Amino acid sequence: MTAVSSPSSFPSPSRRRLLSAGGAMLGATLLPGVARAGDAWQDVVLPQARQRDLVSSITGGRYRIFISVPDTPAPAAGHPVLYALDGNASFPMLAQMARTAARRAKATGQAAPVVVGIGYPTGDDYHPDRGRDYTPPTPGAPATEGGAGRFLDFIEQELKPLVRTLAPIDPQRQALYGHSYGGLCTLHALFTRPAMFQTYLAASPSIWYRERAVLAGLEGFDKRVAALAVKPSVLLCAGELEQPAAGGAPGSRDAIAAERRMIDEARALSVKLGAMNGTVARAEFMLFARENHGSAAFPAMARGMEFFLA
Repeated sequence: MTAVSSPSSFPSPSRRRLLSAGGAMLGATLLPGVARAGDAWQDVVLPQARQRDLVSSITGGRYRIFISVPDTPAPAAGHPVLYALDGNASFPMLAQMARTAARRAKATGQAAPVVVGIGYPTGDDYHPDRGRDYTPPTPGAPATEGGAGRFLDFIEQELKPLVRTLAPIDPQRQALYGHSYGGLCTLHALFTRPAMFQTYLAASPSIWYRERAVLAGLEGFDKRVAALAVKPSVLLCAGELEQPAAGGAPGSRDAIAAERRMIDEARALSVKLGAMNGTVARAEFMLFARENHGSAAFPAMARGMEFFLA
């Protein structure tokens, strides 16, 4: 499945003049109030969200955990829950989507999910430790890489039990979202621990990492899935601009991106998984028009939330 964005629509010249005039009048009315003595800027508080830091006894790493729990009653089986990697960057948008899902639950029939962002205690969107936590173990990898197994142990053995104390959770409706290295980690979890989640959302996954080592997990994957009562669903996606045509100068950004084949690898894996009859419940690929590696994360979160809740 390919998602194609449509051109934005802009107001007509007369409409723009009307909007500009209205804006000027509104500014003349409100600006003096904004500048009143005693007014001060304040930090923005994300509605319906909490966070705490914790140290994992498994990885030894310190993580900042963000959580948003729907303010609507839980379904009889409990809330679905979406775990999101790179939580500092991904959690605010996904939490907003979950609140929107809660407001529209009666119209859509979809239960709003709990959203759990797994981040790091930093003011930055991304932390260097993701290179350790999100990459699968491979021979010869340095100590700063290859820790995905321990990181997934942390989620399963330490984080999930904590989340269950905060909200009623449906254990049969859990998803993992990751972008880039996070998408790589999501695929590693799917191949090696398919029972850990029921939905795997791999956005722009770095399948190229260490000679595509993650694909070794396909060996025996069908046997690991065979006994599962709920077969996993998988969404892979990428941005249209992530794979430039070959021909850039050796070592250039375009040459490296062309060699990594982000689009081709994600699409081919989706086709391969879809052809494994009875192994996965769903396998889809989405290509986002005019999106690059960084910007593709935003439509991936929106489409991923829809895929999970469908």
